[in-house]
Amino acid sequence: MTPGLEKLDHLEETIAYKFRDHDLLAQAMTHRSWAHEQVSPYSQRDARELHNEALEFLGDSILGLVVADYLFKAYPGASEGELSRMKHRLVSAPTLAKASTELGLGDYLRFGRGEEKSGGRRKRALLADVFEAVTGAIFLDGGLSAATEFVERALGQELRAANPVSAAAADPKTM
Repeated sequence: MTPGLEKLDHLEETIAYKFRDHDLLAQAMTHRSWAHEQVSPYSQRDARELHNEALEFLGDSILGLVVADYLFKAYPGASEGELSRMKHRLVSAPTLAKASTELGLGDYLRFGRGEEKSGGRRKRALLADVFEAVTGAIFLDGGLSAATEFVERALGQELRAANPVSAAAADPKTM
């Protein structure tokens, strides 16, 4: 197992998903500041192979798909605008950071010294990013159904609270 990530077995219990490839979970929990501190400028190993930004990119798309599919099925009479506003709120940084905090994902993140000192574990944007990275890692490890189960479980309360009426009245600039 990757050094410094001995607690990942506990994280798997928390997120209710057991990885076949533990390196994916380790990568999802690694901020680029840590990766850049580990790689020598003369090394053949690229820091991009270690940190979570590519998984975050993938997870963002998977998350959007899962939430759109859920809303489409849950609200068949909702307009495209209502669905879009509900989706926008559900995949927003505040919503994802809240879910990440509830799962305790910040406790498992690896940061470089500077990011650790600046309170990276509590930064909303970084907590939202790690939620996306974990979603991407689960997708790569277990496929779309595993990623869907994770997202629907982690965002369950928010998904069930989605409301086309309040979405229609929401100001898109405040979301």
